[in-house]
Amino acid sequence: MFTFHTTRWTRVCLAKADSDEGRGALAELCEAYYEPVVAYLRGVLRDADAAREMSHAFFAEILAGGAISGADPLRGRFRFYLLGAVRHFVASKWESDQRLRRGGGIAPLSLDAETPEVPQTDRDSPEAAFDRQWAVTVLARAMHVLERECANEGKTALLEHLKPSLLGEAAYGDQNAAAEKLGLSAGAARVAVHRLRSRFRHCVKEEIASTLKDAASIEDEMRSLLAALGG
Repeated sequence: MFTFHTTRWTRVCLAKADSDEGRGALAELCEAYYEPVVAYLRGVLRDADAAREMSHAFFAEILAGGAISGADPLRGRFRFYLLGAVRHFVASKWESDQRLRRGGGIAPLSLDAETPEVPQTDRDSPEAAFDRQWAVTVLARAMHVLERECANEGKTALLEHLKPSLLGEAAYGDQNAAAEKLGLSAGAARVAVHRLRSRFRHCVKEEIASTLKDAASIEDEMRSLLAALGG
């Protein structure tokens, strides 16, 4: 899993470059946004396999043809650009398949495929599914950074035991039990959780900032992330 080391639109602009570094940056962006695009396409196509197949085609086109060149930092957030790009890709694919059908060629892609029973959250709009998966991906990538930092500092066990408290998943008494396993007092464990939570939030902000035009948009995007998770 990759991590963005620069902030705002630096990686997006670099990804436009016809160079090894540019292609590497583009590959990072594709990896980071693969699952959100799949989530969107699953909502549109109503078929998980078709969604992954089309997402592969979408990113293959970007990687091969530099379609990201249309991303403009003056227009705001990269995820908005990408969502628009995948919508355009689906529309173009649909029009192409319709032309083939009218010409008696290959059978077109079906946008009305039978949908298997899915969790309630997957019945939301494709856009909501995209945003939710984007939020989950951002948190996962930020947690990966935090895990790597803790490993470098010899604090892997600390993070492993306190992660449920960090993520708000700990049940009553879990934090005290974790403190006992770590040989910490309850107060020391609370301080450790506070520090880890602060660092995790910073990692999330860095991940978000990597595809924003300016730092002023970070807090707004953080609210969007929380709304996507809570929706």
